[in-house]
Parts: sequence; structure tokens; C-alpha cells
Amino acid sequence: MYIPRKIDIELQNWQKEKNRKPLLFRGARQVGKTKTITEFSKKFQVFIEINFEETPALKKIFQSDLSPDKICENISIILNKSILPGKTLLFLDEIQQCPNALVSLRYFYEKMPELHVIAAGSLMEFAFQEIATFGVGRIRSMFMYPLSFFEFLEGMNEHKLLEKVMESNPNKPLNDIIHSKLIDLVQKFIYLGGMPEVIKTYFESGDLNKCRQLLDDLIISFRTDFSKYKNRVPVSRLTEVFESAVLQSGKKFVYSKACIQANHKQIKEALQLLITAGLIIPVTHSSSNGIPLGAEANLRKQKMILFDTGIFMRLMNLDITDFLFSKNFNAINQGNVAEQFAGLELIKSESCYKIPALYFWHREAKNSNAEVDYVIQVSNKILPIEVKSGTKGEMQSMFLFLNEKKYNKGIRVSNENFATCNRIDVYPLYAIPKILLD
Repeated sequence: MYIPRKIDIELQNWQKEKNRKPLLFRGARQVGKTKTITEFSKKFQVFIEINFEETPALKKIFQSDLSPDKICENISIILNKSILPGKTLLFLDEIQQCPNALVSLRYFYEKMPELHVIAAGSLMEFAFQEIATFGVGRIRSMFMYPLSFFEFLEGMNEHKLLEKVMESNPNKPLNDIIHSKLIDLVQKFIYLGGMPEVIKTYFESGDLNKCRQLLDDLIISFRTDFSKYKNRVPVSRLTEVFESAVLQSGKKFVYSKACIQANHKQIKEALQLLITAGLIIPVTHSSSNGIPLGAEANLRKQKMILFDTGIFMRLMNLDITDFLFSKNFNAINQGNVAEQFAGLELIKSESCYKIPALYFWHREAKNSNAEVDYVIQVSNKILPIEVKSGTKGEMQSMFLFLNEKKYNKGIRVSNENFATCNRIDVYPLYAIPKILLD
């Protein structure tokens, strides 16, 4: 079973380009890179896949001559398959295991642009450190994440439901029955998370216990992967920093709480490795006085969110009963999971051709602490977003931000229906991508 992804359309557009660049699929492990490319391969007459982790002997093809003609000739002989430019998709999987293959991509663009070449891997930044030069301007990166809630709805064949969401906005709320159904679905999705194997199992069996076991398996495999970084950071330190990032999620990350037997520099190094691996996503403070938001970012003030809510909830051992059956927002937002979900949906809504950055705003002053969960740029405007359950009287931070920065509008994300009130537009949890579209 293949669950359609938003990135499928981008792949089809790339296929039709005349002077296409080789594609480099990047993202954390198990987010669906290989499955997506394998499904895309059905549009070609010939599909050739080389997995450098499964067949390390094939690295020898890239040891000396990196000429595309020579590489293709050797692949054809070894695999007994003809490579026909324009009709063949060449897929180099787990390419981080073969740095020379990574270098070769630039030559495919320069000397054989008519051949469709896609490479995929995780921990790509580590591989870049092992090569003298990378094909800047000759290779196109695509970034992939776990499924979004809209992709989840598509996979459930809830096309009509998704259409109604897309037609709605703060001035045109949904029917209450439809809204209630969507809240139930988004709560279930937050619990499951967006890892394709977990969602596929849910679609096929509907068994949440099986899904929970799969999440536990994934957690074990990610922790096992820490051994791959041991030449850079001890496994024990990575584990401790990872667990601390989970526990501190949604709050300012305090380095002194992260690891008892490590200094600030060592903790920062471990944290950066987890970010590079795609497991942890930073949310950085910005003064938010204008665009771009990154121009006023303060890297010393960061919050960390996990890349998947399902894995986060299992790590936090949050109570599934309260979560799935409660209509109380505070129960839904245990461990700031709704805030994390909002951040992840914002990232998944961005272009797959860039690494999105998340920002928040925080002011520390005597008797006047204030924080806005996310601050985003939409066109040439700045929009503050709070993930809240309260009424307008409970949004002091938002109104303080709007008044201080002289911005016109803020966004509240909650389990409420679409609405608008006193400079605040309300978007339900299930409609976060709409914030970027309206």
C-alpha cells in the first residue's frame, strides 16, 4: 500500500524538465524516501536501484572513474540492465555510505542531464564533510518529513472532508458535525504521528496497539543509530541529550539540564548532531521587528521539538485514553504536544526545496514575561501564532506582541472551529496549512 505524498507532484514536475538536475532526497530515517521513489519509478520503462547499505560491493563502481558514461556502462554490465536516458530512473539509495557516488552526481548534470538520477540518504551532512567539493548549483535537494495531517486524510480517502477544510476560513467556519469529526481525526493522527509504516499499519488494521508497538520499534532503531555518530560524540552523551530535549520540549532548552557529565560545548555538539540527523528541530527566538525573521534570531534562545508527535508521545509515555477521548484542550496538549504538532505542520507545509526555520518570540521583563509560540512570514507580512484553548482575555502575550510590534493580526490555533474576534483569527488544529494559504 502506497500513501500518496505532497512531494509526488514535485517529482512529476522534475521528470518533465529538460535540463533537470540530479535529485538528492534528504530527511530522517523511515520518513518514506525510498518508498516514494520506488512508487515514482513506475513512470519509467527501466528502474535501476543501487542500495549502498545492502550491497556495499557496488561502491567499487565509483572508486576511480566518475564519468557518467563509465558508471552507467559498469552498472549495466553488473546488473544486466540497459540504461536508456529519458526512459530509465537510476536510484542511488543510502548514498551517504558512498561519498564518491555523492560527488558523481554533479557530473551527471554536466555530462548526462537527460538521465533521471535520484539519490537518497540520511545523515547527509556527515557525508558532505567527507568530500572535498559538492556540486553547488548542479544538484537539487528535496527535503522530506513524516506525513502531514492532510496527507493522512488523503490516505484515508477523506477527499471530501479535505475539500471542506480548504473551502473554509475564519469568516467561513465549518459545520459543527464536520468540525467535530476532524477534531477526532486530528487527535488520532497526533497520537499516531506521521511515520509511514505506522500510518500504513493503522489504515490496514485499525489496531492502535500494533501502531504503538511499531513506534516503540522505531524508537529503538533511532537509539541504535546513535552508535553511527560515536566517532564524533559518545553514545551515552547523545542518549542523555536526546532524552533531555524530549523532556524540555516546548520550553527554552537549558543546556545545564541536558547532561550531567558534559560542558556546554559538548552538549551543543551532541544537540547539533541530533538536529543534523533530523530527529530534533530547533525553534529559535526572533525579535520579530521585520523580515526576514532570521535577521534577528538569537541562537542562545531556542526550544526543541521532536520530528514526530507519535514518537514523542511514546517517549513521554502519555496516556492514550485521556488523549483520544477527551475534548478538553489541556488534555490534548499534554507535554505541549499540540504546540509541537503545530510547528511540524508549518514545516511540512513549506516548499520541499528548502530547510524551513521555525521562530518564536519571548520577552523577559520584570513582572511582564510574554511568549508567542510561533512567528511566521507569509508573503511580506509577519504573523504571530499561539496554540491555545482560551478566550481572547487569556491571550495577553499575543496582544502585547501585536501592540508592541504594531502588527494588525494574530492567529490562535486550538480545537475551536474557524472564527475571528478582535484582531485574532482562529484556526482549528486540523487546518494549520491554511494559515499559509489564506
